[in-house]
Amino acid sequence: MRAGWRVFLLGLALLLGAGPARALSPALQLQLAQGEGDARVAALNQALLAGDRRLGAYLQALLEGRVRIQGDQVRVAAPGEPPATEGEEPMLNNRLRREFENALAALDLLAPEPERRAQALQVLADQPDPARLPLLERARAAETLPALQQQLDRLLAAARLSAAEPAQRLRAAQALAQAADPSTRALLLERLAAETDPTVRRALQQAAQAVAERLAWGERAQLLFSGLSLGSILLLAALGLAITYGLMGVINMAHGELLMIGAYATWGVQQAFRAWLPPGAFDAYLLLALPASFLAAAAVGVLMERLVIRHLYGRPLESLLATWGLSLILMQTVRSLFGAQNVAVENPGVLSGGWALLPNLTLPWNRLAIIGLAALVLLGVALLLTRTRLGLLVRGVTQNRRMAACVGVDTARVDTLAFALGSGLAGLAGCALSQVGNVGPDLGQSTIVDAFMVVVLGGVGQLAGTVYAGLGLGVLAKLLEGWQGAVLAKIGLLLLLILVIQKRPQGLFALKGRSVDA
Repeated sequence: MRAGWRVFLLGLALLLGAGPARALSPALQLQLAQGEGDARVAALNQALLAGDRRLGAYLQALLEGRVRIQGDQVRVAAPGEPPATEGEEPMLNNRLRREFENALAALDLLAPEPERRAQALQVLADQPDPARLPLLERARAAETLPALQQQLDRLLAAARLSAAEPAQRLRAAQALAQAADPSTRALLLERLAAETDPTVRRALQQAAQAVAERLAWGERAQLLFSGLSLGSILLLAALGLAITYGLMGVINMAHGELLMIGAYATWGVQQAFRAWLPPGAFDAYLLLALPASFLAAAAVGVLMERLVIRHLYGRPLESLLATWGLSLILMQTVRSLFGAQNVAVENPGVLSGGWALLPNLTLPWNRLAIIGLAALVLLGVALLLTRTRLGLLVRGVTQNRRMAACVGVDTARVDTLAFALGSGLAGLAGCALSQVGNVGPDLGQSTIVDAFMVVVLGGVGQLAGTVYAGLGLGVLAKLLEGWQGAVLAKIGLLLLLILVIQKRPQGLFALKGRSVDA
């Protein structure tokens, strides 16, 4: 309670100092308003140490251009009033503006509102100044919130790194060894380059190494999350292809364009929300975009299957060429309707930003949402294939098409429904991709190869194999990218796929049992 009263009284003193800036001593006003930059900064630091109550208001007036100098007279206009017509406006370069803004932030460290104190700490975090140590120590003695106390301790230690006494620098290095943020490590390395005392240099090296080890865990977690995020996108892109390819043996080269249709359906729903609904409803557009992207891609898939693919079953080369032609037609249709340029799909407000777990580990909300969507879609597909009549028919036709037809299964209808399901899942993948990348006519071309890699590696028609292959390739791709770059990583994945196919032509998780069609 006593510490809380100290914060209140100090903040009240600052608030009382926000009155007319003319109460600041004329000599100090002139020192801050004119002269060389070093002299003005020295006067500013001295004023901060003295704790002049009117300093904040005068600095604000200088930054806002309300101060005029005429001879030895300083005239300050009140907030909202035009400055005096007589006199010269003080010149402020970038350095002085930065120093004045930091001084205002330092004064806010004693403000009664926790929000102002937290914002001041964010401003001062990257610019520790040993000249402000007394003010920081006063703020630390009055602070009551544990989180802000920790930030002040770190700021004090960072400021003491440049102190004149080696003992202070040594204690500061030992205190900063407990940190885990990149800026602290950079500060330690910067000070290490200028340090001359052997004991302090050794402490700085040990502290920098300790911080680096903590940061390494965040980097590993970030790499793992990036791999899972990429794997979820690959899983969504390949899930529909695994169903159509596994059921009918059709190499659908237009599968990527079905993703593109889902992405453009998402963009269309977004535009409709902007045009016809109030701005407050915009964040809900994704709830409608998900079913819209599924239905749009499924409808196009039904048309493709009914008009073209149905007539090419059992002819893989002709179906490959036909679907490649369909992909070109779909891309040109989109270019004619929406233009060749990419269109912008904006994330809803709830998916903007991220979850900061560590100073160097932030999980974006849109990526977390994609991982969640992939899990829900996977669960839905698994339940559909194992717990519904449609799933039973699809599995029966996949394993033995002729026997299924002999027992009365309408295989043509099952083909259409399965193709619609696979196409709709591709549309959902396009909706997810629209939240993390550009949406354009060439969207599908960048995903079709990866989708086929997942399906072939996991095993044709195997849902579990698709999951393992998608997530595994995503994590492995990020590991290789961090080691050798994106191009060599892609080459490495293709070589790995070739080796796997040579050893296991049916994929890692091949179907078991006999198939009459084989």
